[in-house]
Amino acid sequence: MDVNIIALGAGIAIGLSALGSAIGQGLAASAAAGAVAEDESLYVKELTFAVLPETQAIYGFIIAMILIAFAFALIQI
Repeated sequence: MDVNIIALGAGIAIGLSALGSAIGQGLAASAAAGAVAEDESLYVKELTFAVLPETQAIYGFIIAMILIAFAFALIQI
């Protein structure tokens, strides 16, 4: 397997996961701001829901690191 294709896959993994995370985080944060404006006791709950989509970017980063480690293992062989 070509190392360049693996590097491209790692870039796509982190790029698409970050894009999806940014869209989800923007939607959740805008809804949270509206809810907190009405009732301030919801701040901690809404903050949790606003941060939750960030895990998608973290998962994409982990997949990219696994792919890069696999590519380095191929170079060693």
